[in-house]
Amino acid sequence: MMSVTPIPALSDNYIWLLRQDTSQSVCVVDPGEAAPVIEFLERESLTLSCILITHHHHDHTGGLAELIKRYAPHVIGPANPEIEGIDEHVGDGDEVRIMGRLFDVIATPGHTLDHISYFTAGIPALLFCGDTLFCAGCGRLFEGTPEQMYTSLKKFAELPEDTLVFAAHEYTQANLTFARAADPENEDVKHALQECEKARALDRPTLPSTIGRELKINPYLRVGTDSVRQAAGTQGVNNDDLATFTTLREWKNRF
Repeated sequence: MMSVTPIPALSDNYIWLLRQDTSQSVCVVDPGEAAPVIEFLERESLTLSCILITHHHHDHTGGLAELIKRYAPHVIGPANPEIEGIDEHVGDGDEVRIMGRLFDVIATPGHTLDHISYFTAGIPALLFCGDTLFCAGCGRLFEGTPEQMYTSLKKFAELPEDTLVFAAHEYTQANLTFARAADPENEDVKHALQECEKARALDRPTLPSTIGRELKINPYLRVGTDSVRQAAGTQGVNNDDLATFTTLREWKNRF
C-alpha cells in the first residue's frame, strides 16, 4: 500500500513523500528545499531513492543539488536544460515505475511550457500535478497560453473522480475565496471554504483534494456552467468555454 505524506517547505509549498509501507526507500516530488526533506528522512530512518520533478521553477527544484549530493537518488523530470541533475527525461505518454506502481506522465503546459504531471491508477488513484491544478484553482500562466492551460485542466477532468489530487501549494483558502466570487451560487464552494478555514486555523493541510471535488468547487473546471459564465460576464460569447477560462484567470490575477 502506498502512502503519501506532506512535507511543508518554504512559505506554502508541499513536498510530497511517497512510500510503500514495507520499504524504507521513498520518493519525493518537487523538493523546493532540501532541509525539511533531510530532517524527515533522518527522523524516520528512510532512504531517498527517487525524485520526481514537474517543472523548472526554483521553488520545486531548489533542493535538488543537495539531495543528489547526499543520497544519489534517481531523478525523473521534464527535458529542460534549466533543471540540473535529472537522470531520466520524460514527456507526455511516457511511463515510470515509482515505489512499485506505474505512473503515466501527462504533459500539462500552461503554468510553464515544460510542466508535466504524474498519474497512477489503482486504489487509490494518485495525481501529482505541481502548479497546474490547485484545490479550487489553477496556476498562473507564466509561460503558456490560456488555451494550453485549459487543455491541461481538461485532461485532469477526465480522470476518475476518486483520484487524489496532490497539488504543490497550500493556496486553498485564497482560491475558495475567489471561487465564491466566480461561482456565487455554488453551495459546495461555501461549504468547502468553511471546512478550509477550520483546517487552516488548526494548521492542517487542505490537501489532497479529489477530481470529483474539484469538478464541484473549482471554477476553472466549471466554465460551462451558467453561474460561472454570468460572474465572468461571458454569457453569449459563442458558448466559448476558453473565453470564460481566460476571463477567470485574468480576474484571479487581479483579485
